[in-house]
Order: sequence, then structure tokens, then C-alpha cells
Amino acid sequence: MAIGEVKRRGKAKDAVIESKDQRWHCRNRVTLVFGSNDVEDLETYIYTGRGIEFTTVQFHQAKSKAIEEILDNCIDEFYRGHVTEVHVELDKDSKTVRISDNGIGLPLSKATQVYTEFRTGSKFKDETVDKKGFLIRTLGQNGLGASATCLTSDYFKATIRHYNSKKEQSFEFFDGALKQKKSKAKTFRGASGVHVELILAQEVYGSSTIDKNLLLKRIIDLAYNNPGLTFFFNGRKFLFKRGLLELAQQVDKSKAILLGDDSFRFEWVGKSGKKLKGLYDIHVSLCLNPTSDERENIISFVNSTPTYDGGHHVDRIRRNFINAIKEKLERATKREKMALNDNDILSGITFIIGVTMPNPRFESQTKRKLVKDTHLEKAIEKFMVKSMKKFFQGQKDYLDVVIERAKSRQKFQALKDAAKQGKKAKKQRVEKLLDANERKDRRGCALFICEGDSAIGGLRSARDKLKQGGIALRGKPMNVSQASLKDILANQEFSDIMASIGLTIGQKAQIEELRYSRIVFLSDSDVDGGHINALLTNFFFAYWPELFSEGAIQIAKAPLFEVITNQGVLYAETPEELESFKKKKSLSIKEIQRNKGLGEMSPEAWKFVLRRESFTKITVADMKKSQKMLQVCFGKETGPRKDLLMDE
Repeated sequence: MAIGEVKRRGKAKDAVIESKDQRWHCRNRVTLVFGSNDVEDLETYIYTGRGIEFTTVQFHQAKSKAIEEILDNCIDEFYRGHVTEVHVELDKDSKTVRISDNGIGLPLSKATQVYTEFRTGSKFKDETVDKKGFLIRTLGQNGLGASATCLTSDYFKATIRHYNSKKEQSFEFFDGALKQKKSKAKTFRGASGVHVELILAQEVYGSSTIDKNLLLKRIIDLAYNNPGLTFFFNGRKFLFKRGLLELAQQVDKSKAILLGDDSFRFEWVGKSGKKLKGLYDIHVSLCLNPTSDERENIISFVNSTPTYDGGHHVDRIRRNFINAIKEKLERATKREKMALNDNDILSGITFIIGVTMPNPRFESQTKRKLVKDTHLEKAIEKFMVKSMKKFFQGQKDYLDVVIERAKSRQKFQALKDAAKQGKKAKKQRVEKLLDANERKDRRGCALFICEGDSAIGGLRSARDKLKQGGIALRGKPMNVSQASLKDILANQEFSDIMASIGLTIGQKAQIEELRYSRIVFLSDSDVDGGHINALLTNFFFAYWPELFSEGAIQIAKAPLFEVITNQGVLYAETPEELESFKKKKSLSIKEIQRNKGLGEMSPEAWKFVLRRESFTKITVADMKKSQKMLQVCFGKETGPRKDLLMDE
């Protein structure tokens, strides 16, 4: 199908096509090379006199990267085995920066190109190897960094002492290399290397001022990443022997542990068809803070550069760590009928991750995020399998903390559900409730929790309809010590009881706000009845112990015997009480009726029970001891219960 013709009025104006030189493009489009040219918030950490503080800082990405590119060249020389010291100075005006190393320098004839022309450098060959045949590991790969820094500086001076030629020469660049000047080459004495002095262009960055604290942070980071390499900043010395583990100890010395520090070798065939060898070094240290519920912190580096936005190395180490914990605790979580989420595992942890690898690929020149590398992924898998075995041997307490976090989270969610369910239940009518008729003042009302539906018939005819209500249980109630909160909320009998009284799990009981100020257990006078009373006691004590302090939880004892005598009907609650009746000479017993349960009680016996002025209050002398005893009696552990029963 042909493209349709557009009808235009008059002559159309062509776009103006321009061609800008490298200098103009770098200075006016610096974000393409160094990232954001605005001051932005960055969540990171700073070094304080006491250690490390995680905070939000004002960060100028482009300006910081411009300085870091010169530092990175020093690190690349260290990787090549040529540098032992790096010196950095920042003048009092915070504008002039000087960076020096004691490497081998570079050929003097190439200096102007290196510092003024893009795509000029020594690290373009991805298959370059070191003396041992391993691929060179560097930061710079694109031939952009140093030249971009020079082109965006008002003043840039490089003094090169070339080890191989034994010659020294200085190269000065003004106004982004618009003007250039160089000294004559001469023989030097002392250390070889490169010395750079620069002042960034205010026209490009808005300000030439360098943040001293962030520059110091970068230098200390480099020192931690490169054990054995000595750094000086304005005369202060930084040298670390154990590297990133010492950084972890700065976060919290008492909680820092080494997860692993290992090297992995891989071989493959490169694009040229040559057989290649790569060495991948991985270091992970952790700070475990079991009392913290804050989300995890991650400090990560690739070839010494900070990967603020993480990337492949962070994602894989983090995910492997989570999966290993979940797998280790799978049996325990199934037993507790719960599932772990990532926050249960990661809360309070600080990861310190360092990777050194050949040919790292980043999303951009800013190197803030590492992209996927197949060989690194394999190395991380091996590293984590090996490291987590050791971790589990020494961190049982941490695993217990993870389980407790999951329990607490699950309980918190269940309590939220309970609150919603409680509000909803209060508005609904409980079908099984024989309610008291009082509408104004419910403080004198008592709810009888009866064993079985048959008991409700007797309660209905004998009760004080204004002040007494009743609800029946079917069989024995749930043992809440061995049930999840979710199961308890799903239990219809407990839901009906809570709705009838006005109770909500997770919310303290306010006596004056309840529909019943007394909760009275009324069950058969046998072993099963006693068990029911104990289970109900366990339920109320587990969620509203304050009811016991108020004397609101009570037991009504049903008569086991109805004794017809010459003095009327008497009621005995126990065989012992019956025997005492028989021994009274003044009593002539005509008939004894034994009640097997509440359903067999006569209407008179019901009235006798319900018309009592008071019932037996269940009191608590020591809350903690009572809680412990109920846990022994009803908890999942059978050992303490057996010990209690066997105790003479």
C-alpha cells in the first residue's frame, strides 16, 4: 500500500543540521557520560567517628564520577600489579583536587590523546591476559572517563613519570582543553606514576566545589576494597588488611561475620576462538541485628566501584541467601503451619558485597548497576552453596529469630483479621445465644457457657431472663495452645462466644463495655466437665487475662445428687457431701437422685444453681506462673506435662 501524500501550505522549513565537536558535546551533554548533573538525594552511608551511619546525602552524580574516573585509573594500575600507594589532596577551597599514584605511568606521546580524545585507552581488548594467563580485571573499558573529566574541567594538569622511558613531562589543559600547554620531557628521580591536578568547570557542573565527605568516603571504600593498597587523603592514611570484613565491622563490630571470601576459575572460548581463563573473586560479609525490624541494607562493589543500584551480583547473592534459609527452615515452617517471607529473613541485615571480575558490563558509564554475566552467576551459585553450609553451623540463634519473626508477623496479621471479624460479629445476631433481656445496664449480666444443647432447656426455664444469658458448647472446645490464631478465628463456637460477650482477640477487655460482666462456666460434674472448664480457662487467659483480675471468670458447680429429705430437697455437689448428709441424724433421706449430667437436672435443681448469690471465681495470684502452667498443661511439648503428672 502506498504512503499517503500530505498536503502542505507553502514552503516547509528544513531542520538545521549541526555538527558539534567532542568538547562541546561532552560539556553540554555531560549526563550521557557521567549521569545526572543535578544535586539529588542518595540513600547511602557515610563514615563517622563511631563507624558507619546509613543516611540520605546530597549527591551530585556527574561531579563525583568525574573525580572517580581519575581514581579508577589508579585502581586499574593496582590490578595490573604496578601501584602500592594512592595520594589524594583537596585544597581548603574544596575546588582543587590532586590525585597521584606510583604506577608505571603511560607513554608520554599518548598523553594528550588519553586526556582529550574519546575512545583512547589501553583496555579495549576484552581478551588481554595477565602473566598467569587470566583475563585482566579493570574498571575502565570505554576510553571515555579521563578525557571526559579533562574536557569538563576549567583546569587539568597531568604530570607523568614514565617508568620505561625514565622521562617526566607535564601536560596542562585550560577551559576544557580549549588551550593546551606542555613542558619539555626530562629525566626524573624517585617514584614513577601519574599526578593529576584539576578544577572542575563551573560552567558545566554549576559549581566547582567538591564534597569533602563524599570524596573521603570514596577513598575509604577503595581502601576497604583493595587490601594492601595504601591511600592517603590530605595526609590521613588508610590501609586495611582484611578488606570488606573490616568495613562490616565498621557497621557493627559485635554483629559482623564473614559469610565467605573465595575465588572461582572459569574457562571458555572467546569471540576470537582463543581459550580464555577468568578469575572471579567474591566476598560477602554480613551484619546480623536480630532485634531490628528495619529493611536490609546493601553495600556493594564491582571491581572497587560502588554499585549504588545493585545489579546482577546483588540480586543473585540476595536471592540465594533467601532461598537457602527457606529451604533450611522448610520443615520447621510446615510444622508451625506458616510461610516465611523475604522480610522475615532480611530484616536487620546489612550485606557487604564485593566482586572482582574480568570485563564487567554496566548499564551505563556511571557503573551504578551491573548487568548479567553467565560466569559470575555460576560463581555465585558455587559460592553461596559453600558459604551457607558454614553459616548454618554457627547461626542457629539467627534461624530461631527468623522463625519468631514469621510467627509474630502471622500473629499480627491474624490480630488484624480478628479485629475486623470482631467488629463484623458485634453487628450480627448470634443464633445460638439465649440472650439476657437487659438493654440499658449490662454490668450485672452473666453469660453461662453450658455443656451441650440439652442444658439450655433447663437454663431457659430457670434463669433470670433480665440478667442471665446462656450459650451451649458442642463437645469439648478447642485447645488454643496448640492451634493457630487463624484456626481459632475460624472456630464457630469461639466466634459466637466472643460476639455474645463483646470480646475481640488482640484487644484488651474493658469490663464496662462488655455485654456480660461475668462469664460463668457450667458443665457436668465429671472429668469431662472439668476438662471443658480448663480448656475455657485456657482460652480466656490466653487473650484476656485481665478478666481474671476483675473476677469476671467464674465456675458454677452443678449438683451431682438431688436428695429428697424430710426437710425438703437438698443438693450435694460431691459424694463426700452426700455422705455428710447421711450422717446427720436429724435428716431422714427418702430418695437420692444422681444426675449424670446437666440434662438430667430437675427444674428445682436448675433454680438452685442459678439463684446463688455468687459463683466460684477463678483467681490468678501470679500471671507469669499461671501462663507457664497452662502452657505445660496444654502446650505442644509433652515432656513438661509428663514430668508434672509424675511429680509426687
